[in-house]
Amino acid sequence: MLSKKTKESLEKMHYGIAGNHSAVQVCRWTKNSLNGKGACWKEKFYGIKSHRCCQMSPAVMWCENSCLHCWRPITKVCDSNMKNAKIDEPKFIIEEILKQRKKLMTGFKGDKKISRKKYFESIEPTLFTFSLSGEPTLYPKLGELIKEIRKRKAVSFIVTNGLNPRVLKKLEKEKSLPTQLTISMNAPNEKLYKIWHNSKNKNAWKEFNKSLEVMKTLKGKTRRAIRLTLVKPSINKKEINAINNMSDELTSQYASLIKKAEPDFVHVKGFKSIGYSRKRFDYDRQPFYEEVLDYAKKLMFELNKNTNSKIPWKILGKENRSCVVVLGKNKKDMKIKKEEI
Repeated sequence: MLSKKTKESLEKMHYGIAGNHSAVQVCRWTKNSLNGKGACWKEKFYGIKSHRCCQMSPAVMWCENSCLHCWRPITKVCDSNMKNAKIDEPKFIIEEILKQRKKLMTGFKGDKKISRKKYFESIEPTLFTFSLSGEPTLYPKLGELIKEIRKRKAVSFIVTNGLNPRVLKKLEKEKSLPTQLTISMNAPNEKLYKIWHNSKNKNAWKEFNKSLEVMKTLKGKTRRAIRLTLVKPSINKKEINAINNMSDELTSQYASLIKKAEPDFVHVKGFKSIGYSRKRFDYDRQPFYEEVLDYAKKLMFELNKNTNSKIPWKILGKENRSCVVVLGKNKKDMKIKKEEI
């Protein structure tokens, strides 16, 4: 369970605590959308409405990894599993998440600059994205939670570290896969992986590769994506500044892993020095959009090498403000259809 001190710390960072282990936060892009200042790249590419996106976690302070680039409060992690946590029921979690999110958004209701229609839409989310903090696949009733979201005719996105392939298989067996499954890939070889993720799981690299193999088998059953968060090298001579995951020689290694998973999309994103990540990486580790775009093109070249596929990888979308490039094969597959929910 979350301690009183941890709860107070999270609440100061504008997290809404839901039950014993879940939390919600109102994303900057949700606020921007309500204020008429633009929308998230997911709206542009996938057709999702940013003001109706609920960013949440059913395991807010539980994770096996302590990733170098993570800007969430990983120093406050309770455990690498939820065996000792008092587990809340899925329906209760959703109800509490919505209650806490509505409370966090109360101030928008009285803002005369914001459309009343848009505000009331915003408190009825059509997307629940499990990308807030912690590792969602550690929550033991994840399948039931996804089914609760589906009952509301809402989209579910899960972003996972890929260390629990058995959970992915279980979701498939239970017919409770999310609308879109994303695996984070921030290091393409075992040596860099161990440095980058500082995992408490001794078999992390092995389990991660198993998840990529599972992802391949889920073709047509859920939308599948691989996400790269790129951190560029620094001229500073501190040891940690010599560590980066976007050198040119790594592109072929990334491509090899991606081919193993055969995802529908690859998100190539630039790291941002915000939150707790500032303790590890300075602002000069943030790649410019042009550098991310250039790296995405190099990765695309490697993905299209020595392949039997008749459809080549290409750039399906790019967004300067979010410093992200999306690779894929069919642009018509990007927009989420009703039958995919």
